[in-house]
Amino acid sequence: MRLENRVALITGAAHGVKGELMGFGGASAWLFAEEGAKVMLTDIDVESGERTVAQLRDAGHDVMFRRLDVTDESEWQEAIEATVSAYGSLNILVNNAGTGGRPTVEETTEEIWQGQMDVHGKGVFLGTKHAIPHMRAAGGGSIINISSIYGIVGSIGSTAYHAAKGASRIFTKSAAIQLARDGIRVNSVHPGFMLTPMTRPGAEEEGRLNFMLERIPMGRMGDAMEIARGILFLASDESSYMTGSELVIDGGMTAQ
Repeated sequence: MRLENRVALITGAAHGVKGELMGFGGASAWLFAEEGAKVMLTDIDVESGERTVAQLRDAGHDVMFRRLDVTDESEWQEAIEATVSAYGSLNILVNNAGTGGRPTVEETTEEIWQGQMDVHGKGVFLGTKHAIPHMRAAGGGSIINISSIYGIVGSIGSTAYHAAKGASRIFTKSAAIQLARDGIRVNSVHPGFMLTPMTRPGAEEEGRLNFMLERIPMGRMGDAMEIARGILFLASDESSYMTGSELVIDGGMTAQ
């Protein structure tokens, strides 16, 4: 099993009920658990998180759920300590929690800007910072930060989202260099247009789906499991010589 005896913490992991539309975190929780990991799922959506954990436990997996606001440092400390207390170590961190929005520069308020930076920038930083001592004690680990193709290229709108995802991308590279000699690998994943609970409302807007599909060379949106498989790869020893890398999963969008 690819993650046997590993302990993982995943943020933004509430939406993982089989038979329903999954998010990246929930889908990753299933793959991690099926590959032998013990998993702490976290999210601010407690009701959905508990439903996901109940289904995972019914399938025989060793998982837990904890509410975590990734912008709150004390909650990060408590979540990581709870994970280590329950499972003995921390080997894998997936910084997946996210929020969307498409305002242009002129439409973006300071509140919108700061909200995006807090979740996608500050949240990733805090999780990484507090995971380091435990991963170092365990002899190494893997941190996977979920950025976006919008952290690589621009678009019309989504101003603060672009900036925040770009921050996550370059933070990943800085952390990777700093932590390489500790055996802690840090990589980023860059999804393209994917169908998840967060993106579905936008995809259902009139004309929006065709707008997106016209820009994807493969002619379809991706799903959460296609991202989760990439996250699993980066969490496993199969990617043992990868750090500071960008894994783009976008149906060919950024190849254009």
